[in-house]
Amino acid sequence: MAGIRSPWTGVVCAVAAGVSFGLLTGVVLTKEVRLAVDGGETTVRTFGATVRDVLADAKVPVGPADKVYPTRSAEVRDGTAIVVRHARPLVLTVDGRKSTHTVTALNVGEVLQQFHLTGRRATLSASRMRQIPVSGFSLDVRTHRRVTVVRGGVRLDAVTTGRTVRAVLAQQKITLAKGDKVRPPMGAFPEDSEVIRIIPAAPPAPVHTVAVSPSVASLNWTALARCETLANPKSFNPRGPYYGMYQFSLPMWQAVGGSKTPLDWSAPEQTYRAQLLYQRVAGRWRGQWPGCGARLFTR
Repeated sequence: MAGIRSPWTGVVCAVAAGVSFGLLTGVVLTKEVRLAVDGGETTVRTFGATVRDVLADAKVPVGPADKVYPTRSAEVRDGTAIVVRHARPLVLTVDGRKSTHTVTALNVGEVLQQFHLTGRRATLSASRMRQIPVSGFSLDVRTHRRVTVVRGGVRLDAVTTGRTVRAVLAQQKITLAKGDKVRPPMGAFPEDSEVIRIIPAAPPAPVHTVAVSPSVASLNWTALARCETLANPKSFNPRGPYYGMYQFSLPMWQAVGGSKTPLDWSAPEQTYRAQLLYQRVAGRWRGQWPGCGARLFTR
């Protein structure tokens, strides 16, 4: 009948109200959180009160070496952003020196920043954008360094990735003569701005098989040398070219038994060869020293 109210009506209404209140309460208690795990971002709704709760609800494992921001005990509010970086093993080799690390870097570029390797040019075994997997990664870095190689009076500037002095010389196609010495040693690491010096082997003691006559030896060879080159045994005139304190041409030097060039020998050895030359041309010094030869006869 229309005027009769069912006894269950109040009960049904109360239940409906309770369900609606529960749904409303649930909506109010949940929070929308942004979750970024190893660079991947998602949005989750959660009842969790702390970062630890949210990560547990989202089934994101976190180890002691992993980085979490905010801290795991931090309170979570609606709109909170949580960042997780999982730790991963890294084998880093820089110019042949190997070391092992645990990093949270996501790519090679971040690894270079973390280890302060971004300020120098380098050859890398992987692209800077290469992702670092959680399982681990190996990275080889060979820095570009400026070095200078000095050999005698020759100076060579070069850029190298060589891990040893030996590698630098090989890259520059520099061969060593028997007995040459190198500083720093061949196995040393060439630092940036390193100067590598090649010290030529000392020439063997000269063999004097031809005697110089007393009359030739008594001439004023000092005066001749001073006139020619200020008595400089390392003097070099490219116009000839002419070498040494007596300005030998190479053919004339070799004609009197000289080896290499006069610049490789001492002043006494150059004087001995000049005396042999004087004897060889039978005293006709004008063809050899037209401008200064007369000094031989001064006192």
